[in-house]
Amino acid sequence: MSYIPARSASTIALLLAFLASSQAHAEKPLDYNRDVRPILSENCFYCHGPDPEHRQADLRLDDEEAAKDYAIVPGDIEGSEFFQRLIADADTRMPPVESGKRLTPQQIAILKRWIEEGAHFQQHWAYVPPQSTEVPNVKNNDWAKDDIDRYLLARMEEEGLQPAPPADKVTLIRRVTFDLTGLPPTAEEVADFVLDKSPDAFEKVVDRLLASDRYGERMAAYWLDLVRFADTVGYHGDQDHNISPYRDYVLDAFNANMPFDQFTREQIAGDLLPDATIDQKIASGYNRLLQTTHEGGLQEKEYLAIYAADRVRNVSQVWMGATVGCAQCHTHKYDPYTIEDFYSLAAFFADVNEAEHFKFGTNALPTKRPPEIKVHSQRERAQLTSLKAELAEVADDDAATTERLQKQIKALNDAARLTMVTESITPREMRVLPRGNWQDDSGPVVEPAIPTFMGTINTEGDRATRLDLANWLVDAKSGSGALTSRVFVNRLWYLLYGVGLSSSLGDFGGQGEPPVHPELLDSLAIDFYEHDWDVKRMVKRLVMTAAYQQASDESEAIRQRDPYNRLYTHQSRHRRPAEMIRDNALAVSGLLNLTYGGPSVKPYQPEGYFRHLNFPQRKYHADKNDQQWRRAVYVHWQRQFLHPSLKAFDAPSREECTVERPESNTPVAALVLLNDPTYIEAARVFATRVLTEAESTDEARLNKAYTLALSREPDSYEREILTKILKENRELYQQDPKAATELVGIGLKPTESKLDAAELAAWTHVSRVIFNLDEFITRN
Repeated sequence: MSYIPARSASTIALLLAFLASSQAHAEKPLDYNRDVRPILSENCFYCHGPDPEHRQADLRLDDEEAAKDYAIVPGDIEGSEFFQRLIADADTRMPPVESGKRLTPQQIAILKRWIEEGAHFQQHWAYVPPQSTEVPNVKNNDWAKDDIDRYLLARMEEEGLQPAPPADKVTLIRRVTFDLTGLPPTAEEVADFVLDKSPDAFEKVVDRLLASDRYGERMAAYWLDLVRFADTVGYHGDQDHNISPYRDYVLDAFNANMPFDQFTREQIAGDLLPDATIDQKIASGYNRLLQTTHEGGLQEKEYLAIYAADRVRNVSQVWMGATVGCAQCHTHKYDPYTIEDFYSLAAFFADVNEAEHFKFGTNALPTKRPPEIKVHSQRERAQLTSLKAELAEVADDDAATTERLQKQIKALNDAARLTMVTESITPREMRVLPRGNWQDDSGPVVEPAIPTFMGTINTEGDRATRLDLANWLVDAKSGSGALTSRVFVNRLWYLLYGVGLSSSLGDFGGQGEPPVHPELLDSLAIDFYEHDWDVKRMVKRLVMTAAYQQASDESEAIRQRDPYNRLYTHQSRHRRPAEMIRDNALAVSGLLNLTYGGPSVKPYQPEGYFRHLNFPQRKYHADKNDQQWRRAVYVHWQRQFLHPSLKAFDAPSREECTVERPESNTPVAALVLLNDPTYIEAARVFATRVLTEAESTDEARLNKAYTLALSREPDSYEREILTKILKENRELYQQDPKAATELVGIGLKPTESKLDAAELAAWTHVSRVIFNLDEFITRN
């Protein structure tokens, strides 16, 4: 092929003069993966990348040999037609004007320098197993608590930056308690930590938090986003389905510190493990979490294709950090996944017995989604075993004890829940669907296989199974386990530092961001799998660093030079997730019900919110007892009509994998904090707590309120504003006792009924203001 350059001499001279004057070579050569590939991927690969069917001009720029055969001459700018087209006149310039893409002068300068340096290519970083590197030397070695700190500090020193000072102890215990449990520390826990001057004071806090049931609940909330867990089917009638025991399995796995490789095997292929346990069968419910339908007149073949595609999207994004789903209709535009790779991955799940629900699914609530089994949770099973042993030892003449034990056993037996599980059947035929068309059977039949460019998979039999896939995903020696480790560790970093070492948590491909600290990310990935995929150990290591314990108050100079905190010169401030905000209000008020596990719960919800749900039509019935106040991880997750208070704070519908939630800032969120019945109830109970636990002066009560909610006392400005609000509302409700009773008089507890209604109403308003403070919903 050949190109016909078409540009004026003046344009060439102008651009080259600009490039020559604006670009000064740095001491270190360019890195292809960090500096060059993102430019090419964003602007060139769509037309000149992996997809042969849509490749333009027979030019491929993602492959070194092809690019240098046609368009790039290392070291020769004039002879590199690729570069000449970047600076051509508009009618022949690349990317074409009609593409809507335009390289910046800085990007053109980088590509020019790259060619001058030899146009060196590299294999994409995400497909290269993590490499060990020497820990860098740093000047300020006293700051570092861990090699993690040395990697970070070396880059800071290179950029002429210094880390932020340590966070104060109150901020630190609040940060780590929310990060590891999703709940605030108690006033007593804060005071104990502040007074503890021992060198291991913080480590003792971390160990206590990791040993708490609350840790598993917090970690599960994120994992459920990844695997798109919900209590309803999503499609059509969005009926309830039976799956809550899977959620409890995830909680138990994190709390028991199940190795991540085992966690992976049990979910993808728990039913295929030898002598599969009840918990492993429950775990196999992962394969049933996708959206399903039994709509009248549906085409089974169409939905089996939809389900297959859903599973490929999820398993590839959760474990591989890959967008293999983009290859459903054609070879991936940016990454080396072919359409054959897509359907070969889908073939691993062709044995999942899921066509049953087409026959037996109903509009009942919950709907039937066989295969299902009735199960108890781990703790319920342990309790049953204990009760039965106790019953066997009771003397025949102890009728009262016998009756009590029999009732307890019956109650537990009655508490067994149905849950969807995976059963393996003879695999369905899997064909490549040209352009993703489920009606087109012209594509070749494929067998289960990993992406071709990643090699082959070890298998026990003639046909690879889901267990073979799971083993490959966590095999660090001969599979992709080292790559999986990198993906998971990057997400743990995101949870604890606010932004991943690669900010592209779900796309380690060409369109994703290369890690800002690739050597550190590789070091952590190796450390994770070499220490038996120990999640708690890695979490502890990440929070014990000096970097984690920095203040979040960055200087103006740092904000200008590291505005997005990609060099981790300080800790990140960000709004807490929806569940934490709700649980925080319930916790500080004293309402929070910490019962562990069990069926999903239904808190207050606006009347008529479900009015558009059909098949069947339904009305939402909120729980009437203290189930209302369970943690948000247990709240009923309705895909089509997610609870409004969670939705207002950007909780996802869980129709697809969510690796990172957005953080919007809208009036709706503030209105939820002010007016949602759960928050009003929490504010009233919080006010009661303030009135009954503090001395009877306004000053003492404000101090108490702030100590409970924010672990500090109000400053003079806050005290002035809140005192004014208090007095205005106190006067208002004294003049209108009926309004006070309407606000606080419903369902009063005995301790509350003794309080003056006007005073309680006034303090309820103050509590609502405190719940709306940025500090109350923000992680510092």
